[in-house]
Amino acid sequence: MRLKNITGSREVVAGSPYVVQEAVQQSCPGTWNRIFGSEAPIYIEIGMGKGKFIHTMAKEHPEIHFVGIEKYSSVLLRAIQKMEQEELPNLKFLRMDAENVDKVFGPGEVDRIYLNFSDPWPKDRHAKRRLPSREFLARYARILKQGGRLEFKTDNRVLFDFAVEEIEPAGWKAEVITYDLHGDAKLMEGNVMTEYEEKFSALGNPICKYIITF
Repeated sequence: MRLKNITGSREVVAGSPYVVQEAVQQSCPGTWNRIFGSEAPIYIEIGMGKGKFIHTMAKEHPEIHFVGIEKYSSVLLRAIQKMEQEELPNLKFLRMDAENVDKVFGPGEVDRIYLNFSDPWPKDRHAKRRLPSREFLARYARILKQGGRLEFKTDNRVLFDFAVEEIEPAGWKAEVITYDLHGDAKLMEGNVMTEYEEKFSALGNPICKYIITF
């Protein structure tokens, strides 16, 4: 689906104090606790959309540093607007392509990675662009701390089946795989829903989730 461009969104993103501009120069690896001004675990969401999930998580967990990554300025603008209404000191944003994630975080710097309702890139020739592909899992492995984990949610069964098949060849291990997240009371404890999750679950679409470690 074509994204609607919002006039002036690039300028707002470029001037926002909530967006870490150093990432443009790729000068962030190993410095995220300095950027936040304190030591804490670092959790990142790749493809955060309008920011509902990560903003809620940061509000509920002030003891953790959160970084939301979004490629499109028109979408990131909505997350910035949420921060303008309710500023959270433990939340920062990056406008960048996910392909560069291992250039802005250092080895073992990230404690947890979230992928929520990622673009399915349905054509076979675009498989390497899918965020849960083995190519991206290799990038995540370089920045994830020993014992850290990656959590992935989607309502797209084809994408989820692909993601599950990528786990072992990429050298990761599955801790949890479910094809009906909302039907599992234990996994739903503390579950924070994204805008897409609210929409699709209301339509009766089952939500798939895995938790994997490297």
